[in-house]
Amino acid sequence: MLKEQLKDYMEAHRQEMIDDISALVSIQSDRGPAVPGGPFGEGPKKALEKAMEICGGHGFATKNWDGYVGTADLNDGPSCLDILAHLDVVPVSDGWTVTAPFTPKLVGHKLYGRGAADDKGPAVAALYAMRAVKELGIPLKGNCRLILGTDEECGSGDIPHYYDQVPEAPYTFSPDANFPCINIEKGSIKGWYHANYPEMTALPRILSAKGGTKINVVPNKAEAVVEGMDKEALRKIADEVTANTGVKFDLSGEGTITIQVTGQDAHAAMPEKGNNAITGMLTLLTALPLADCEGVQKLRAFQKLYPHGDWSGMAAGIAMEDKESGAMTSTLDIFSMDLTHFEGQTDCRCPICATDENVTEVLKAGAEAAGLVLDESCKLNPPHHVPADSPFIQTLLAAYEKYTGEKGEPLAIGGGTYTHHLKNGVAFGCEFPGGEDVHMHGNDEFVNIDELILSAQIFAEVIVNLCS
Repeated sequence: MLKEQLKDYMEAHRQEMIDDISALVSIQSDRGPAVPGGPFGEGPKKALEKAMEICGGHGFATKNWDGYVGTADLNDGPSCLDILAHLDVVPVSDGWTVTAPFTPKLVGHKLYGRGAADDKGPAVAALYAMRAVKELGIPLKGNCRLILGTDEECGSGDIPHYYDQVPEAPYTFSPDANFPCINIEKGSIKGWYHANYPEMTALPRILSAKGGTKINVVPNKAEAVVEGMDKEALRKIADEVTANTGVKFDLSGEGTITIQVTGQDAHAAMPEKGNNAITGMLTLLTALPLADCEGVQKLRAFQKLYPHGDWSGMAAGIAMEDKESGAMTSTLDIFSMDLTHFEGQTDCRCPICATDENVTEVLKAGAEAAGLVLDESCKLNPPHHVPADSPFIQTLLAAYEKYTGEKGEPLAIGGGTYTHHLKNGVAFGCEFPGGEDVHMHGNDEFVNIDELILSAQIFAEVIVNLCS
């Protein structure tokens, strides 16, 4: 009975759901300088204000927690379930083809726009799950609270502000990953490498190099400027690197040559889906007949630690895996270089078997051997694990199985969600097994509306089962 009610409700409110997602996607909400009432910038502030307006318009009691997060309560009962989603997004690049990043466009069952899949669409699906339970008059004993954050993509600095004031709910899930359920999130190490050297003066030399916009994203663009090389000779080497890597190089200028590098972006937790423009650029630069000097020597030593296509950490000496959580991934997400200094930031997603001793210390030793420095702040953020046989996990899997007809088994992921540091928090939805690649963190990001409709039904079932 409830299953049919929820299905009918969601289909009847499909267009309203699309409209609410579109209103949020229209707001560019990547992190920016703090403003009054917006600790993470004007864009996240506007997105939070719009979300609170939407939630209030559907009859929920709302609260804006100093611009860090906003909440919407299903009822005034005791805390039982929190649903934790986010409204901030990663920056955009210029490779969008279906629509502009912040101009949502519905094409068939796909709604395109930055944040449609990560995480504004799933946030609205959770809202409509709460709305369905409320408007269908299903009695509950406890409260479900929707928590909407504004800084998930840049370190989750919003969540401590909230939990410093409010205790964790008995159960929490975040609709910011995959079904059936994610009960293991890998640990992480995000460290900066630094190299200093005497000014490079002899030709040919590298004047500058840069790539990447933020940690967490495999970069699709990079740029280098070299001086003192023949353009045709450089073109020949670039073509060889392209043949081996798939990374493309556009050259401009004479004498001083600018190299525009194009790869494929991806989420850093799934680097195999991208083609790293930074490591492609370093492959080219270290293949050039540059004048020998300390800076070039250190760059070549660094490139050997992060060769193009090695996202397992093999060259850096940290490749490992375990049965529960899978294999290590390691990417180089940000890099910059000038005549006297370069730095790069690595992003490692670490299985349960990882420790500071077998990962962090190995990275530091490799850096020292290459004449580099790895920041002392580089430490392992431990993995997160909620046992698969816990009543909470079993409730989530039962709802998934009821609405999909598929067997549900808990998963481990490399990405970290809002629930990573919550004792009884897990990621639950909204991507389904075997579904389309929604280009999360990439160009032409979209959300599958049919899958969101189904997700909302599953979420509503969970609310009823945990809050009754």
